[in-house]
Parts: sequence; C-alpha cells; structure tokens
Amino acid sequence: MTSSRLFDLTGRRALVTGSSQGIGLALAEGLAAHGAEVILNGRTAARLEAVAASLCETGHRAEVAAFDVTDPEAVARGVAEVEAAGAIDILINNAGMQFRAPLEDFPHDRWDELLRTNVSSVFYVAQAVARGMIARGRGKIINIASVQSELARPGIAPYTATKGAVRNLTRGMATDWAKHGLQVNAIAPGYFRTPLNQALVENPEFSAWLEKRTPAARWGEVAELVGAAVFLAGDASSFVNGHTLFVDGGITASL
Repeated sequence: MTSSRLFDLTGRRALVTGSSQGIGLALAEGLAAHGAEVILNGRTAARLEAVAASLCETGHRAEVAAFDVTDPEAVARGVAEVEAAGAIDILINNAGMQFRAPLEDFPHDRWDELLRTNVSSVFYVAQAVARGMIARGRGKIINIASVQSELARPGIAPYTATKGAVRNLTRGMATDWAKHGLQVNAIAPGYFRTPLNQALVENPEFSAWLEKRTPAARWGEVAELVGAAVFLAGDASSFVNGHTLFVDGGITASL
C-alpha cells in the first residue's frame, strides 16, 4: 500500500457529532480535505446547513444529520436515516460540554447534564453506528477525550470524571469490537483555542500559567488535531486499537 493511500479517505463517509463549531468543525473539514464525505451533526439544523454549504462551496461533500446525541431514541432514528443513504465508515464522537464550579457546590442537574452529554452520548452513538460496522466487518470510531482524562484541575472534577470515562469506554469498545474488524481509539486534546475554552483564552493569568505549564509554551490550534484524526480514520492505523492519542503540546509528559 502506498503512503498516500494510508491517509486517503476517498469514498468513505464520516459522521462527526458536535461539528457546527470548534474541534468538531475542524475535524469534519480535515476529513473532507482528505476525501471523506462528512455528515455534520448537532441540534441546530440551520447552523449545520450553513457549515455544509460552506464545505460544498469548496468542493467537498457534506450532509446534515440534526439530532440530539443525548437522546437514545433520537440517536437510533438519526443513525438509521444516515445509514439509509450509505454506510457510516467513520464515526467521530466529539459532542461535549463543560461547566465550572467548586466541587462542594456543584449543581446536581449540571452533573447529570455532563454525564449525558460527555459520556452517554458516546455510548449511544457508538452503539448505534457499530451495529452497521459489525455487520460489514469494518469501521473506525474515534472518541474525543481530553487532557483531563489524565490530569485534573480545580473546579472541573465532574468534567474530568466524564473524560476519564470516555478514555476507558474507548478501551472497552475496542476490546468488544476489534474482533469484528473495528478500530476504536480516542484523541485527547490539550488546551486549544475553542468556544468551549473562550473564557480561559481571554484570561491573561490562565494563559500565562498555561504557557509555562506546557512544554510547547502556547495554546493549540484546532487544525493541529486534524492529522491525528486522519491517521486514526484511515488505513494507517489498521492495527491501532483502544489507544488514546494525546495531542497536548507535551503537557501530560511534563511535571
């Protein structure tokens, strides 16, 4: 197999959850640039349609599948509709949220919301998509974990718990589904400039701390996650399974 073929996604369909902005959008654009037909997912159809139109204007293939990934019935319907138009070869479970509060005062409803959005959605969508992949004997699932799968910071213990769960759920999915021809891996981003982190980006004290704490001495840019996603989505990673790839500027490698 040629080196270019290892990273060529031509002819493959990729469902990317939470892809109207931020990391999800960057990954959808990156997969499309490497030949994939992307299916954009989120809850706001109008926003997704605008993103799809922009991708199509640049010569890429993009569709929209608006459904709530925290609702298992909506997920089942949404995935079935996507599969009716063609097989899902690649799934990126990116949808997620953050909420910051002191742990002793953390609202119970926010805890439940974090679990639904960051963990349950990964299970619901992966399970629904994996059934078709198992029947076909192939498929790529990429779950978006976090540097917080490995580390913790004050004020975000519940978020850290959810991302730790995503990392271990990835291992479990690989353990169950590798025998069916699926590769299930995770990407763990460090600190990137995204809408989710906007408050931190705009905080001079935090940015100064981050630059000192990170060996690369800067925030990451979302385009720097594309290479990891293309590697895990393509033939280059055919024997990589249950792995979490940290893309974090070295922050988890350094004290």
